[in-house]
Amino acid sequence: MSVLLPAVRDRLRAAGEVTFSVPDPDAGLGRYAGEVTPHGTHRPWSTWTDLADLLGAHLLTPDRAGEGRVRLTLRAHAPARDPDYAGYGPDGDWARVNKLEDPIFLATFVEALRRVNPPQGGRVLALGVNAGYELDALPLAFPDRTFEVVGVDLDPAAAQAARERHPQAVIHAADVNALPPDLGRFDLILALSLLQSPGVRQDVLLATLRRQHLTPGGGLILGYPNARYRGGTLSYGARMRNYARPDLSLLAADVTNARRGLQKHDYKVFVTGKYEVLLTAIPAHTTTPTDLEL
Repeated sequence: MSVLLPAVRDRLRAAGEVTFSVPDPDAGLGRYAGEVTPHGTHRPWSTWTDLADLLGAHLLTPDRAGEGRVRLTLRAHAPARDPDYAGYGPDGDWARVNKLEDPIFLATFVEALRRVNPPQGGRVLALGVNAGYELDALPLAFPDRTFEVVGVDLDPAAAQAARERHPQAVIHAADVNALPPDLGRFDLILALSLLQSPGVRQDVLLATLRRQHLTPGGGLILGYPNARYRGGTLSYGARMRNYARPDLSLLAADVTNARRGLQKHDYKVFVTGKYEVLLTAIPAHTTTPTDLEL
């Protein structure tokens, strides 16, 4: 791999596309990457998807290349703007992103919802609700329960899109730093991809939610992006401005600080996920549910 990686990278930079043959990963099931087979050095499919992601390329559908080998093509991503270039309303790329189509997010989010386990008829607050896709997970996690759902988003167009997607919910176009005083308390509070937004003070917001908007048995699910969405692709790793490669230091600091702060106030905290790291907090005295899988 130390030879292959720079060679593929240089070819991509020069031509925008590179094709090469490798041992068929399916023929080496059970082997570890780097083990030698009659057809060459084995590497699983995940190696090639990771290589494509690392180099900013699409892995196209492979072809057969003779006995025991396949032909791979990597094509460099076309230039694309960040999805927030047009804001967070229905005309921007963020409106096209549905995280529930990521199987890891779907599974870990349903698990997190079931850990909090809001009661039938309980109240759910979704901060930074955007178009409301994540609210679709509530009936998946709790098919026999209904909830009173309240959403908040700063962008009026995004709030309207959420209203249209979830007409039974109450959606406010408001700043999470100045929540309407009559919101009341909730059994579940969601804040996905919100706490690292400009203008949001995580410590201040979490203290406000805990003191003023959580029921005594309520819990929180906080989401921290660990990926970049651009041009239809999902690329692993939190990005920091002016860094060429992903850097997880800010994400790790925010998750650690939130975890410590909630544990200090008698919450049990779970940290799960991949492309979005989910921090789930429930009161320490409650029993953690065990039937969590979708």
